Amino acid sequence: MGNCVSSNADDGNRSKENTLPQDGEREIGSWRNNERRRVLQSMARVGSRVFKPASVVGPNRAGLKEYKASTYDHVHDIVNLGIECYHVNNATVEGNGNNDGTRKLSGKVGLVNMGNTCFMNSSLQCLSNTIPLTDYFLGYDYRSEINLDNFLGTKGALVSSYAEVIKHLWLGSNPSFKPDEFKSNLELFAPQFEGYEQQDAQELLAFLLDGIHEDLNRVKNCPYIEDKDSDGTNDEGDAVLAWSNYLQRNMSIIVDLFQGQLRNTMVCRNDDQRQPDGSYGCGHRSVKF
Repeated sequence: MGNCVSSNADDGNRSKENTLPQDGEREIGSWRNNERRRVLQSMARVGSRVFKPASVVGPNRAGLKEYKASTYDHVHDIVNLGIECYHVNNATVEGNGNNDGTRKLSGKVGLVNMGNTCFMNSSLQCLSNTIPLTDYFLGYDYRSEINLDNFLGTKGALVSSYAEVIKHLWLGSNPSFKPDEFKSNLELFAPQFEGYEQQDAQELLAFLLDGIHEDLNRVKNCPYIEDKDSDGTNDEGDAVLAWSNYLQRNMSIIVDLFQGQLRNTMVCRNDDQRQPDGSYGCGHRSVKF
């Protein structure tokens, strides 16, 4: 695993370097009070050149093959390799040369319950084991997609604290992690979750996914689009148009992985209007996607 090396495609440096930082940390500014804090670093970025062992080149010669993280699938493979390299590097730095224990913790780190925050911890664990989303935060440079101009978002505060939790769950060396900073950011932007009482997990998930979406929305200037009223006679065309209009205002990893389209039909049932067949209403149908 000592051949796990990487270099950024845009830095002009073709020398082999460790895919991951030796200490797994870097300095960034605090979102809440401008204090300095340390968080785990992403392992690979889109466009990164990543080298890993290839098939044997010639007799008794092991070679390295260059890969480029350009899609989610590529990043998934790189993330798996990167996690292994990360724990190998940490084991080497600590001097024990054994990464079995920490590698087995990947994705299985517990979250400390703060009062009755099991609703939050269980929701975070569910999202952590939504592998394509976790691959995104471990393998992509998600900070490059933070939308600082979106007034519906948190200017990156919520998504950054969530990413830190995910990195501790998958790259941490401790069997448990206390998500207190995530909870503080959550309370700052959603006061309904203040305190340590039991809350609704579905409500938390809905807010968290929506908050992550708004923080990572790739659309910087949302156009005004008038809602089209349909009658159900051209469902396929109306559905395509509705989804196309939606994507003009919403594009993020959350849209890619979680969002879809439903068909809703509303029929007039006005009691003042009775039809010859005994039904009520004018019969008008409104179909929305």
